[in-house]
Amino acid sequence: MIYKDFKGKKLFLLGMGTMRFPTVGDEVDMEKTAALIDRAIRGGINYFDTAWAYHGGRSEQVMGELLSRYPRESFYLASKFPGYDQANFSRIEEIFETQLKKCRVDHFDFYLFHNVNESNLDLYLEPTLFRYLLEQKKRGRIRHLGFSVHGNNETTRRFLEAYGHELEFGQIQLNYLDWTYQQAKEKLELLAEFGLPVWVMEPVRGGKLATLNPADEAALKALRPEESIPSWAFRFLQSLPQVSMILSGMSDLAQLEENLQTFAAEKPLTAAEFEAVIAIGKGMIDRVPCTDCRYCMEYCPQGLPIPRLLKIYREQSFSGVGTIQPRAVHGIEEGKRPDACLGCGACEGVCPQNIKISGIMADFRRRLG
Repeated sequence: MIYKDFKGKKLFLLGMGTMRFPTVGDEVDMEKTAALIDRAIRGGINYFDTAWAYHGGRSEQVMGELLSRYPRESFYLASKFPGYDQANFSRIEEIFETQLKKCRVDHFDFYLFHNVNESNLDLYLEPTLFRYLLEQKKRGRIRHLGFSVHGNNETTRRFLEAYGHELEFGQIQLNYLDWTYQQAKEKLELLAEFGLPVWVMEPVRGGKLATLNPADEAALKALRPEESIPSWAFRFLQSLPQVSMILSGMSDLAQLEENLQTFAAEKPLTAAEFEAVIAIGKGMIDRVPCTDCRYCMEYCPQGLPIPRLLKIYREQSFSGVGTIQPRAVHGIEEGKRPDACLGCGACEGVCPQNIKISGIMADFRRRLG
């Protein structure tokens, strides 16, 4: 079994995320979830990650009920301040006290600023929340303070420059697809610059890396015939020494058993295997084959940052998101967003990849709602 040392604690490298529990209709299936938690604890998992909004606000309550059946010292519990909703910044103390009650604990082992991104960065940088959380840490109600981030690397740096001296870990989306696509490699290096160990979310990209196309699966099987396809995503992360926690949102016992087997022994990738999965990841995102040549921008009468817009569109289309979140384009100035596209087709006439840009911008507007 693979354990990582963290400030006197032994953390099993595989942690359990709690946003994908089995459900019956819209409700968490408590019987199946209880079986999952029990097997996880018996299998060595000792880190559980919950949040205010998971399962429609039920996740913390579910974890409080189920984990209360086990000795408090047998697990580590993490939750987060829900700063993705700006209205919550006026309810800091109320939310934190409610979270403790819902989770049936007197302290959180780990607590995070949740989902730092371009739309909430200024609110997070206002010091009221930071001071409150530091006070809770001094009182022993938070043992370790960190953050999760879905913002770009500039946003991450600004947050770290403000608070990095007090933070103890950073949670990022990291997998072999996002290594280059969402600049996860650079984000990993940024956290290293501030001396922070890395917690990983979305290790199999919401299931996208659990099954691959036949050619990619055959290529991996040729390298390690005994390895399952999902385990390649975890072996990739085992190859990164800075990674101290890998969160997986396991929703059934079969997934849990397979992951426990993967983490029974550390088998990092060789250099050749590492490059092989990176190449597979790059190939998976070439559905909109923009090469960032920028010819289109020279001919766009509106001066739209077309390659940047295509990147956002491609990423969220790949992820299977029906609508594109407005925060995805928040960092682009007004007048340069998809709704400014005239549909004139001037860009398409000079695109070396023959991308139907005007059609994509129309779909982009529709998905933005």
